[in-house]
Amino acid sequence: MNDLPDDLLTPEAVADPDGAAAVLRAHDPVHWSPTHRAWLLTRFDDVVAAFKNPALSSDRVRPLMSARDEPSGDASQKMLGLISEWMVVTDPPAHTRLRRLAGAAFKQQQIAAMEERIQTLVDDLLDAFLAEGGTDLVAGVAYPLPAIVIAEMLGAPPEDRDRFRSWSDELALVAFGAGGDARPDRHERALRGLEEMAEYFRALVAHRRREPSGDMLSAMITGDDRSDGSGLSDDELVGMCALLLFAGHETTTNAIANAVRLLTADTELRDRVRDDPALVAPAVEEALRLVGPIKVLVRWVIEDHELRGRTIRAGERVYLVLCGANRDPERFADPDTVDLARSRATHIAFGRGVHACIGAQLARIETRIAVGTLLRRLPGLRVEGEPEYLPTIASRAQTSLPVVHDGSATVETASRP
Repeated sequence: MNDLPDDLLTPEAVADPDGAAAVLRAHDPVHWSPTHRAWLLTRFDDVVAAFKNPALSSDRVRPLMSARDEPSGDASQKMLGLISEWMVVTDPPAHTRLRRLAGAAFKQQQIAAMEERIQTLVDDLLDAFLAEGGTDLVAGVAYPLPAIVIAEMLGAPPEDRDRFRSWSDELALVAFGAGGDARPDRHERALRGLEEMAEYFRALVAHRRREPSGDMLSAMITGDDRSDGSGLSDDELVGMCALLLFAGHETTTNAIANAVRLLTADTELRDRVRDDPALVAPAVEEALRLVGPIKVLVRWVIEDHELRGRTIRAGERVYLVLCGANRDPERFADPDTVDLARSRATHIAFGRGVHACIGAQLARIETRIAVGTLLRRLPGLRVEGEPEYLPTIASRAQTSLPVVHDGSATVETASRP
């Protein structure tokens, strides 16, 4: 079909990525896109299989650098060089080692113990939002919350939170395939942010090596494998901090904002979730499935293989279109409907296999607490206007979330759980 949605950065595809993915899934689920020079996979089973397929590599930055003609001093090449060692763009065995060592900072009991602190942060942000007569929940809650959480987890001073947010924004211009006005100078902006961020984290790593504390960075340092000396180097710790900041901020902001828009669109659903705290978790899972924060993940092909009669060759790229897979009618009954009784573990909003998001539990906790608190403290919460999304291939990011509600600026402490 010549009229298939081939470009994921058109205004239509940015505004309705699920619709574009549905057309591809129905008519050409393994689709070659000349625009992106990549295969677009949109069926659930194909995407899940791709996560496990050794022919598809997550080490996609270095091949991209090698394929480019830019000199090594070019901003885009320098920027890619800085992120080429990040855990998320490595394969086993290097990835296995990095993930094992990073796991010291993501033990389930440690993350779960943060719930009370996250609740306090959400309430504080919402108090300020109400007192100031705020109308944009992205700016007031969804955007600052993850940056504060990650800054605290890494042991950074509170006054540095705004710097964390700025660095995350600049890196997002490249990591998520930005289009529109951001495209011309995005590599230069991302490089400046990465260099500043690396210098900052290098100093923080040195400080925590001298004076360990109870934060995540100290856990990664003290969690080194003493038996074989394969602990994280300073460069690896800097890269891990940068990755945790970026991944933890952008995805959680999007998850919160997208869930609020979805769950308030139906007033009956909104009130049902508001009135029954037990429904917040399944509601968040359905929001992650239906309007997850990441639309596309990228893999580099290292070995020829066949899929649905198509030959996918080494040196090509594959886009795992999560927003297509998570609405696949062959996997989900009534796939476009919010079903609060749906099995929790079926969607792949956070990936699958060895590269499943290491911070998924934290993102879920932040999103659940934020959404539950907003519904409870802002009666009648509803979003005004149609969504405007940043023009990126990979991220489903709303530029703002203008809301109206019947909440009061008076803080009722007793209402907090």
